[in-house]
Amino acid sequence: MALRDRLSDFLSGGKLNVRKRFELLRKAISGTMSKFYMARDRKTNEIVGLKILDRDKTTAFMARFKGLDKPSEGEIAVQMIHPRIVKTLEHGITTEGEQYLVMEFLEGAGMNSLLVAQDEILDGRRVRYIRQLAEALAFVHERGFLHRDICPRNLLLTADGESLKLIDFGLSVPATKPFMQPGNRTGTPNYMAPELVRRYETDHRLDVFSFGVTSYEICTFELPWLRGETGMAAMTHDQPPIDIREYRPQIPTALARAIHSCIEPDRQKRCPSMHEFLRMIRAVEEYER
Repeated sequence: MALRDRLSDFLSGGKLNVRKRFELLRKAISGTMSKFYMARDRKTNEIVGLKILDRDKTTAFMARFKGLDKPSEGEIAVQMIHPRIVKTLEHGITTEGEQYLVMEFLEGAGMNSLLVAQDEILDGRRVRYIRQLAEALAFVHERGFLHRDICPRNLLLTADGESLKLIDFGLSVPATKPFMQPGNRTGTPNYMAPELVRRYETDHRLDVFSFGVTSYEICTFELPWLRGETGMAAMTHDQPPIDIREYRPQIPTALARAIHSCIEPDRQKRCPSMHEFLRMIRAVEEYER
């Protein structure tokens, strides 16, 4: 059997035969550019997350960076070895010509669903989750990348609810000048920084802004601008953001100030880094509601 498997691998050119290698237990998520499955690895008997990228959509996205030698999602993700980032175990190409990633599988809920449900699990844990996300994003920036899609949908909890982990490097790019030129507007609309919306030159502060909006929502279940508005309408920023204390009067003052510094529309006035944000909330203690 081992000889037959080796021969099969040789004939496939080392590409992954999904059905042969994995038992697909259930489809967990269907994203805009990929499908994500809970799967059992027949080689190890482990339960893993299997992400398969849509070939046509991935090709169209990569075409935006023609001539720039952009690393693939898998090449970026395997570098993100951090306790607050979902671990990518393997990546490559399937026998169908699709990119795939094998990741640790988390049983916990997604932050987006917790916010929609206004779940009580957030009570007494908000500062912890915000701090953990800041640590994860600081690491991404230290590794020399922009995540470009920080939002509740890309945050998962561990099964015990004690830890938050960042996922999805599908839109990530190196934090170098060629990849930060004007024009490439990708991300999740409610969380995109003004300079990205307006197709200006960007830098790591676009992630700081998205982090700030996400943190604001974790604290309030609301977005910072224009009650009831979403998408492009919520990103006009013609008015100052609604004071977070209107929604959450008991929020620690230092945390409120730090979050507002991240959602400053003028990036020259914005919190300059995740390390600075962590410094600003260093003494902040948890609050219940």
